[in-house]
Formats: sequence, C-alpha cells, structure tokens
Amino acid sequence: MHLNDFIHHLRWEAVPEAARRYARCCLLDTVGAGLGGRLTACSRIILDFAACHFGGHGARLWLDGREVSPTGAALANGMTVDSLDIHDGHKLTKGHAGAALIPAALACLDLHASSSPVSGAELLTTLVVGYEVAIRAGIALHATVSDYHTSGAWNALGCAAMTARRLGANAEQTRHALGIAEYHGPRSQMMRVIDHPTMLKDGSGWGAMAGVSAALMAHAGFTGAPAITVEGAEVAHLWADLGARWRITEQYFKPYAVCYWAQAPVSGALALQHAHAIAPDDIRRIRVYTFHEAVRLDTVHPADTEQAQYSLPFPLAAALVHGELGPAQLSGASLRDPRVLSVMERVELIEEQSLNARFPAERLARVVIETHSGAVLDSGEVKPRWDADADPPDDAALLDKFRWLARTVLPEPRAAALEAALWECDRLSDARDINTLLTPPIEAPG
Repeated sequence: MHLNDFIHHLRWEAVPEAARRYARCCLLDTVGAGLGGRLTACSRIILDFAACHFGGHGARLWLDGREVSPTGAALANGMTVDSLDIHDGHKLTKGHAGAALIPAALACLDLHASSSPVSGAELLTTLVVGYEVAIRAGIALHATVSDYHTSGAWNALGCAAMTARRLGANAEQTRHALGIAEYHGPRSQMMRVIDHPTMLKDGSGWGAMAGVSAALMAHAGFTGAPAITVEGAEVAHLWADLGARWRITEQYFKPYAVCYWAQAPVSGALALQHAHAIAPDDIRRIRVYTFHEAVRLDTVHPADTEQAQYSLPFPLAAALVHGELGPAQLSGASLRDPRVLSVMERVELIEEQSLNARFPAERLARVVIETHSGAVLDSGEVKPRWDADADPPDDAALLDKFRWLARTVLPEPRAAALEAALWECDRLSDARDINTLLTPPIEAPG
C-alpha cells in the first residue's frame, strides 16, 4: 500500500485481529508506564516546564490537569512514560515507539479535521499507523547511519504521520511533515546516557514534540526535505510490505522497570532464586555473562532513579531482595537499602562474545549464582521474560501489570474505569473519555 494512502485511509476493519490486539495492548501498557512514571522527579520537572513554557490550549498533562498545547503535552507526557523504563519496544529498532506515539495521539484528539469526536476505533487505527511508520523508520535509520541514536530520532516520524492523519493533511503536506520530523527529530547519542545516566533518557518525549510540531508546521505550509528513512532507495524494501506485514505485532513488553538489556539477567536470577529457594543472604557471588551493551550498564550505588534504571547490578539485586522491580524499588529510600546494596556488591558483569554476535536481534544473558554453601547454580542461556518471539505476555499478564502500576497513583474506582476505557477502546464513541480519566491530578489510592 502506498504510504500516504496507508496513513490517511487505513480503517479499523482492515486491520488484522492480531494487530488490533497489539494496538489495545500497547495503549494499555504505555499509559500504565506513564502512571508509574508520574511519581518520578523527571516527570514533575518536565510537567512544570511544559506548563510554564508550552502554554496554550487543546491538551492536558497526565495526572496533573493543567492545559497546555498539544506539542507541550506530547513532550511532557512522553517524557513521563520514558521516565520509568517499563514501556514497550521493538528489538530491531533498538528502542521504543509507544513512549512517543501514545502521548502524541492522545494530545492531538482535538485536532481532527471534522467536528465529530474521534472514536476509540479511530484512535487505535491511528496508533497502528504510527507504529507501522515509526518502526520502519527506526529500522531504516539504524541500517543507514553509523551512530547509535535514541528513539526520538525515528519515533518522531510516527508521531508526524498520526498528526497529519488527524489534521486531514494532503499528500504533499504529509510528505513534508515526515521530512521535517526526520530532520528535527533528536539524533542524540544513546550510549552517552548509558555511560552517564540522567533524565535525558531515550529522547522519546522530544521525538513526540518534534513529530507533532512537524505535522502542524507542514499543515501551515512549512516545507521539509524528503525523509531519507522513508524515500531512500536502500530502504525501499522496508516499506514495500506496508499493509501486508504488521510490525506492531513484533513489539515486546517489559515486566520490570529497567533497561531492556538488563531484563534477561533479572529474569535469569529470579528463575534461579525461585527454583532453588535462595535467600539473598545465601548468595556469595553472582556472575552475569551478557553482550557488550548490557555490560556497559555498570552503574553501582545509583543516586537516583535514572542511574538505577541504567544499571544492571542494582536492579538485579533489588529484584532478588524484593521479588519485583517497579517504581518503589528504584526510587527514594530503596536506593539506599543495605540489603540491596550488599547483594549488588557481589555482582560481576562479564562480556560474552557469542552473545555480542546475536545482538540486537536477541538480548541474551547467562546468570551463575554461587552460594555460601558451595552450590553453583547456572541459569543457562536466558531471554528476557515476555520476549516477543518466545514468551509474549497474555492479556491477563498485561492487565495485572497495569493494575500494579495504576495503584501507585489512583484509587481503585478511577483505575478500574481507566483500565476499561483503554482495554475496550474500540467500543468508545469518543476517545476523549480516556483523557477525561487520565488527566485530572493524582489521587491517593484508597
């Protein structure tokens, strides 16, 4: 299918059931990540920044209520999702689409070309468009440039495509929107935030802002150079199967709030603990064999949530001590928990060349735990839990994850109503019902 036709004329009825399910799952999971992320310092700072410097009307900040422009909401809500590293991703993009796409789509619900409300089915269809464009742009960018860039560099194109659809842009405006988004998308260096973890994260909030801005600018007549990741001859094969291959169904999800590169080691360690009833005090040493990029997650004694999420020793130890890995384990006093710090000091990271050769298509690890009693327990080669190819989560698992994150910021009745609106989105006559539940300020769970 031609790209412009796909962006503007795809209908929910034409989306295969597998892709429909993933659209619902990605919407639920990404909003859940945003709920968990709202308690982070990163989210608080960026919401205040957007309210001060992106004033306007048409959108609101999640769990805050202040009205801002759609670009400001896309930026702040996107960075809120990105602030808690528990959102969806795609292995071949080496990054995340949903962290930008879903905040951008919800911020632009009032930008529709007609006066009628945007239905839930139309919102989900728009998200499918965004995922299909963003994932292909991400694979294309990684294939054609030498630097390892953050997700905002390519998920901006998905946001531009969705916003162009919402605006009813013509073919020329849509082409310019994609070009502007590619040009202005944050081509930031991913490994810098691995080596120096800060609130910069994966660039997705900036990508959301750039993509929404690009479509608004193009719709007003601003021009941009053709997007190389879309129109380059060397990437034409990635777009030839548009409408036939549904890349959204290749998304993975995360059970733990930590970089995807650390998911396999955490899974392997927890599996050994459960299988052998290992208490944290029983552990003498933990060796983690994994690929080069994961070994770079070597932050110890993290001072904040960002350093904790771009670490491997700390979250692995926290998971062994607490049995789960979410907002509570990666912030505040938990960062100074002596039990976690003691286990963390016993973790050794070892680069394994055979696993390097299989990255990025596979993110593998092997965990060996030695106990004080002399036992040597080997996980064997492990993949991340909820791996897209081998172990995708079922609906019940994703719903449980959403409830786990939602209960940190919402009372049960509001959390349940929001869950129903998200999970049954295709039945909504007005998708703004989601924002009605999502944007009012945080309430103490009760």
